Amino acid sequence: MSVPGMTETTDAVARARAGDNDAWGQLYKDFAPAIFRFCRRALPTREDAEDATMDIFIKLQKNLSQYDETRSFSAWLYRVAANHCWDILRRRKIRQDKETEDVDEVPLEHPDPNQLDRLIEQKTSEEVRSALGKMNARARMALVMRYYSDMSYDEIADALGVRRAFVGVVLLRARHELRQALEGKTALAAGGTS
Repeated sequence: MSVPGMTETTDAVARARAGDNDAWGQLYKDFAPAIFRFCRRALPTREDAEDATMDIFIKLQKNLSQYDETRSFSAWLYRVAANHCWDILRRRKIRQDKETEDVDEVPLEHPDPNQLDRLIEQKTSEEVRSALGKMNARARMALVMRYYSDMSYDEIADALGVRRAFVGVVLLRARHELRQALEGKTALAAGGTS
C-alpha cells in the first residue's frame, strides 16, 4: 500500500475536520487496509480485525479534532489502533499479567533477531499469523506495536500499562515465544521446555 504524502494527508485531515465527507472517505480508503492488517496481527480472528478496523475509524471520526497536526497522522492512527486492540484483549480477559512470575525462565542471552527474521521469511504469512495467534495477548501486542507499527518503548508501555523499563523484557519474551511457535515447539509461557 502506498500511504499518501504528508501534505496530501494533512489537507485531507483538515478537510475532514471541516465536515468534508469525501476527505473522510479518502482517509479511510488510504489507511483502512493498513489498519486492518495491523488488527489482523494483533487480534485472534479475521472477524475481530474487521470489527476493530470499523470501530477504530468510527472512533477516529468522532475524535479527529484531538489529532495534533504537528505529529504524524499515521503514527497517531496506529497508536489509536494499538490502544483499541489492547482494550479488546483486556476486556476478554485474555491478558496474562506475568510481569514478574516467570522472570527466571527468560533466556539470559538475547536471541539473534536475524535468526527470527530468517525464520519468518521461511514461513507463509498464514504460518506467522497462526504462530502469533498461539502467543499470549501481551506478547503478541508488543511485537505488533513495535515491529509492525514502529511504536516507541514509551508508547508501548503506555498502551500495555507496564513500566517502560519492562517493555524490553516483554519484547524479549515475545520474540522467544514467536520463534518457538514458528519452530513448532511449546512456548515457555505455557510451561514447556525446548
